[in-house]
Amino acid sequence: MERQKPVIYQLLLRLFGNQNTKPEFNGSREINGCGKFNSITPKALSEIKDLGVSHVWYTGIIEHAIVEGYPDYQIPDGNPLVIKGVAGSPYAIKDYYDVNPDLAEDVGERMEEFKALLKRTHDAGLKAIIDFVPNHLAREYCSDVKPEGVVDFGSADKTDLGFLPSNNYYYLPHQRLELSAEIKARFPEVEYSEDAARATGNDQFTHRPGLNDWYETVKLNYGVDYQKGRVAFFNPIPNTWHKMKHILLYWIQQGVDGFRCDMVEMVPVKFWEWVIPQIKQTSPWIVFIGEVYNPVLYKAYIKQGQFDYLYDKVGLYDTLRAVVCEQKTAKEISSCWQNLEGLDKYMLRFLENHDEQRIASRFFAESPEKAIPAMLVSIAMHQGPIMLYFGQEVGEPANGASGFSGDDGRTTIFDYWNVPEHQKWMNGGRFDAGLLSEQQKQLRQVYKDLLSLAKLPAIIEGLFYDLMWQNDEVALLDADKIYAFMRYSNDQQLLVVCNFSEEAQYIRLKVPSDALQMLNIPRPIKIEFSDVFGRFKQSIGSEELINEGVKMQLQAYGYFVMEINV
Repeated sequence: MERQKPVIYQLLLRLFGNQNTKPEFNGSREINGCGKFNSITPKALSEIKDLGVSHVWYTGIIEHAIVEGYPDYQIPDGNPLVIKGVAGSPYAIKDYYDVNPDLAEDVGERMEEFKALLKRTHDAGLKAIIDFVPNHLAREYCSDVKPEGVVDFGSADKTDLGFLPSNNYYYLPHQRLELSAEIKARFPEVEYSEDAARATGNDQFTHRPGLNDWYETVKLNYGVDYQKGRVAFFNPIPNTWHKMKHILLYWIQQGVDGFRCDMVEMVPVKFWEWVIPQIKQTSPWIVFIGEVYNPVLYKAYIKQGQFDYLYDKVGLYDTLRAVVCEQKTAKEISSCWQNLEGLDKYMLRFLENHDEQRIASRFFAESPEKAIPAMLVSIAMHQGPIMLYFGQEVGEPANGASGFSGDDGRTTIFDYWNVPEHQKWMNGGRFDAGLLSEQQKQLRQVYKDLLSLAKLPAIIEGLFYDLMWQNDEVALLDADKIYAFMRYSNDQQLLVVCNFSEEAQYIRLKVPSDALQMLNIPRPIKIEFSDVFGRFKQSIGSEELINEGVKMQLQAYGYFVMEINV
C-alpha cells in the first residue's frame, strides 16, 4: 500500500448502493430498496481509492435487529417494539456471527458475498474496517449460525440476580420490562415480554426505559457492579470478555483489517488492556479505533487500553464546527492541540459521520464550501487519521424525515432510505459522477486535492508548530478568521494557511525566529514559499519574514499549503 497516513471513508452499506430515488416515509425494504454487498463494485472502490482513501469503514455489516426477517432462511421477524425504525439500528446486534441479510442478493450466500466484498476491497488496494459493538446487544439477540461450542449471550445467566460477574447481562429481578407509553403507541397491537427486565445499553438500570433511552438494546456485563459503586470483579476473567475475544478473532478470520469500536468508554479499560494485545500478538496489522468522548479518558484508553486511535469529537470537531458556524474564532483552534498534551497522533479527525449532522444541512453550514478550511485543518494539523462520510464530498444535505429518523440534518441509520447527492455520483451504478453539477464536481476535486496531502512526508510524520501566537494582531491578519501553522519533517517543511471567512483576506503572516530555528533554517537567507497546488509562489528574506511577514491573498474559504525551500 502506498505510504500515507490513514484516510478512512465511512459508508453505510444499506444506503450506499440504493438506487431508489423516490423512497416513501417509513417505507419497507421492498418499497424503498436497500444497498447490497454487490453494489460496491470494483469501479466504486477504484473511485474511492482515487479520492485518496486508504481504509473503508463498512457500517452495518454484522447482523442487527430488523423488523422484516427472512423466515425461509431461519431469520425470524423482529419485534418492532424493540427495534428503532423498520430497518433497525446497526448498533443493535442480533447475531454476532452473521452478516446483515438485507445486504445480500442471495440470503443463503450472504457470508460469501461479504467475503467477496472484502476481496474486492483488498484487490483495490484498500483495507476494510467494520464495527465492533462491545457495550450492548439487541434485546432479541440470538445467534442461529454461531460456531460449534459457542454459547449465546445470556443463555447461562442467573436472572434472579441483579449482578453476577459470570452473567452476560444486568437484571432487575422480579421486575418485568415496561416500555413507555410513547414507545407502545407506535405499535399498539404488538406485545413484548421480558420477565426479568435487563438494563439498557445507555446504562439505565430501570425496567421502564423511555423513548430517548437505548431501549432496543441491553447492556453487557464486563464484571463491573454499577449499582454498588462500580465495584470491579475481573478475577477470574468474566465470561463476556472471552465471548468478545472470540468474536474479534472470528471476524479477523473472515478477512477484516480493523475495528471501529463503539462507545468504548462504556466498557472497562481493563478489558481492552487484556484483549487488544492478544489480538495484536497474532494479527499485528489489525487497527483498533475507539469511540471515546470524554477527554479525561483519552490517555487511559490509548496508553493502557492500547487503542491505535480515538475519536477527536469533543476537541477538534466541536471547535471547527463552532468556527464554521461563527460561534468561535479561528484562533481558538490552538486550544485543541494544547489540551491533548501530546496525544495528537492518536486522534482520528472528521467533520461528518453517521452520528453527526451533514455539513451541507441547514443545521450546520448549509453550504459545504464553508467547511473546506476546516477539512484542511482536520487533515493537515496532525499525524493521526482523517475520516469522511460518504456523500460528504458531494455536499449531501440530508434533507427531510425518513421514518424513525426525523428531519435533523443526519442521514438515517434506522430506515430504508436514499442519499440523493451521493446517488448523482453513483449514477445508476456507473460511479462516474455523471449526474453531479459542476459545483459538486469542483467540491469533490477539492476533497481529492486535500486528501492528497495525507501522502506528504510532513503530514505523515512531521511535527507541528502553531503560528497564531505570533500573529494575533489585527493589523497583520484577522485572527478570528485566519488559522496558520507549520508541519515539518526531515524531508519536507510546510506552511498551512486557512481562511474561515466568507470574504477574501489580505494578510501578512509572520514566522518567528524560533520557528526558523526549529526548521533548521539559517539566517539571514532567502526563503521560498510555493503552494503545493501551484497557486502561490513568493520569495522573502528571513528577516523580513520575521519582522513584517509574508504577504498573501486568500479567497473566501480559501487556503494555501506551501512548501518551504531555502
